[in-house]
Amino acid sequence: MAIRYKVDVMAALKEKGYSSTKIREEKLIGQSYLQQIRHGELVSWKIFNTLCALLECQPADLIEYVPVQEKEDEVP
Repeated sequence: MAIRYKVDVMAALKEKGYSSTKIREEKLIGQSYLQQIRHGELVSWKIFNTLCALLECQPADLIEYVPVQEKEDEVP
């Protein structure tokens, strides 16, 4: 994957006072999206919008582009 999280999003949410339970109870982010975030999977722009609002940040603070190396560049 060429795009990945720069930070531990769940830890950042917890630092801002948003536990998984609070997020679910307040219906801020669905359980399936929380699982995707936990596993380092990217989520929809709508969820990124919510994350940026909760964390008071920009999308670039959360994700980064990492070039994928070609197969011939890989060491066996």
